[in-house]
Amino acid sequence: MKKNYTLRFRQIHLDYHTSECIPGVGAAFKKKEFQAALKAGHVDSITVFSKCHHGWSYHPTKVGKVHPTLDFDLLGAQIEACREIDVNTPVYLSAGLDSIMAHDHPEWRMVTADSKFSGWGGGDLNPGFKMMCFNTPYLDYLCDQIREVVKRYPKINGIFLDIIFRGECCCARCMDLMEKLGLDATVPEDRRKAGEIVLMKYYEETTKASRCVDPAMPVFHNSGHVGPEFRNRLPFFSHLELESLPTGGWGYDHYPLSAKYVTAMGLDYLGMTGKFHTSWGEFGGFKHPNALKYECAAMLAFGSKCSVGDQLHPNGKMDESTYALIGEAYADVEKKEPWCRDVKNVADIGLLMAGSAIPGEHRNLKEDVGAGRILLEGHFLFDIIDPTCDFTKYRMVVVPDTVVMDAALLKKLKAFAAKGGKLFLTGASGLDADGKAFLFDVGAKCEGAAVSEPDYVVPREDLRAAFVNTPLVMYKGARRIKATKGTSLGHVYDSYFNRHYRHFCSHQHTPNKPKASGYDCGVLYKNILYLAHPVFSIYADYGAVAYKDYILSALRLLLGDATLQVKGLPSTGRVSLLEQPGEKRTILHALYAPLIKRGNGTEIIEELLPIHDIAFAVTAAKKVKTVQCVPDGAALPFTQDKAGTVRFTLPTLLCHQIIAIK
Repeated sequence: MKKNYTLRFRQIHLDYHTSECIPGVGAAFKKKEFQAALKAGHVDSITVFSKCHHGWSYHPTKVGKVHPTLDFDLLGAQIEACREIDVNTPVYLSAGLDSIMAHDHPEWRMVTADSKFSGWGGGDLNPGFKMMCFNTPYLDYLCDQIREVVKRYPKINGIFLDIIFRGECCCARCMDLMEKLGLDATVPEDRRKAGEIVLMKYYEETTKASRCVDPAMPVFHNSGHVGPEFRNRLPFFSHLELESLPTGGWGYDHYPLSAKYVTAMGLDYLGMTGKFHTSWGEFGGFKHPNALKYECAAMLAFGSKCSVGDQLHPNGKMDESTYALIGEAYADVEKKEPWCRDVKNVADIGLLMAGSAIPGEHRNLKEDVGAGRILLEGHFLFDIIDPTCDFTKYRMVVVPDTVVMDAALLKKLKAFAAKGGKLFLTGASGLDADGKAFLFDVGAKCEGAAVSEPDYVVPREDLRAAFVNTPLVMYKGARRIKATKGTSLGHVYDSYFNRHYRHFCSHQHTPNKPKASGYDCGVLYKNILYLAHPVFSIYADYGAVAYKDYILSALRLLLGDATLQVKGLPSTGRVSLLEQPGEKRTILHALYAPLIKRGNGTEIIEELLPIHDIAFAVTAAKKVKTVQCVPDGAALPFTQDKAGTVRFTLPTLLCHQIIAIK
């Protein structure tokens, strides 16, 4: 693998999944118009199609099948047009989906555990693409297609393989494989084990095919998400592309959390949003230019390059409105690139992903989502980590709600704490498998699960929301703890009784008893803080400001002075701090855009409103010479105290501001 492969900043992912029922495919393609659209969009790289989900090829082929209404080499024409204007051309092949081969070779299709063909349409009488099994000759067919592309177009800039998944396939070949391995096909975990073996063979064979001409050919295998399961797959990747379309169901918090996980993986990465109002497959849909401007700025802020998804009309003509829209965002990116190259994220906190401590693939668990949102809204500097990461890089590790620790993870966390690292534990995290005894000395004893659900808390005064002094309902069950050596963080109040058909009160739940239960809502002992409730899951579900204030106050209590402190930025604002070692400077990103939910609950950005007088305090290891807004160059007055803390105020923030600290 080419370890030092570097992506360009302004990429387009040009989807082209085109039905055989549409006439005149590519007929309106004109090189000059294609180039003009890319120039208008300030594009420097574009992923173009060899083969789509339908299974059609868009160039002459001896392996696959050319789209029946295409009469020239569209892929070759696109590559030639791009090369003339110095635009890179990674090439796309659909891997996991191929409707043509599903028709011609149904024995190559993926089969579910209930003996149905797998696909995206919910059955073959519904419209939708068909899934293929990599444990069949389909893999050979796919590799032949890849080899044909890289030999026919040796100057391309990468291979993008799409819809890569570990299925629980029960086709005849996979059943034989499980029988050979002594696995029981009726057991989901055994089906997953077989699927992992098949998947790793896929990675090996397709990566080798991609590099049969150029051993340094960039390769990316797209699964739509990069999680802990990717650790053993990284040798087959040259870089990462983080698919995250905010208006397509991901939301605006998804991308920063994805980026914060991959930042330490050692590969260059880009974020992938879309120009669509909804998601892939939408023709004639457009998000507001301000939304795309914000999304691209967020990619830069979280250390990545940019990719915007588009979908080419079947006639091959680029959409003028699309590239005007993209051009507004990418012109801004182009100006900011010098301050975004070769950066490293600065983090005080490592957020241990709960899903990474559970065998298998576990995406978007509530405790992970809630913890990520809290840290973003509190403007903390953090990475998202898994048990394989180096914990010693962080001042504090957050272990959210449900992390049941195996021996290796427990040993690692205890070693971290023994050397002074701070542990923030919540809910069942830090307890044994029975949830009745602490695995760490937290200065408290545990008496098992709470009897009331919900119950209520009154945190001590410095941890409460400013507007709540009475019992606050906590919708998920706690652990009953009593501080011993540690300092209590507040009191728990039980309800009179749990809701039941024989005894209930009002519409939702029973109120609290007037007297506290005698149990504590949390405890602080030395460098460990424990909260008895699964607070991050509660926040993910309910989002109450009173919960946020409670959790943030507890986090700040344990962490102490943060490397970056911010005042005047709303909780919907975002910050990041990155080092740019080659330029000997620190880069601060500040982002803000008001979100509104419309339609079916989609988060929308329309207006960009300025906010004013945001105060920053940044801990610097060396004497600071300048603090400057870039790329416009306006210098900011600053002070630096004996401890190295640099203080300055940003007069106005409109969408995105980079501040270079030299």
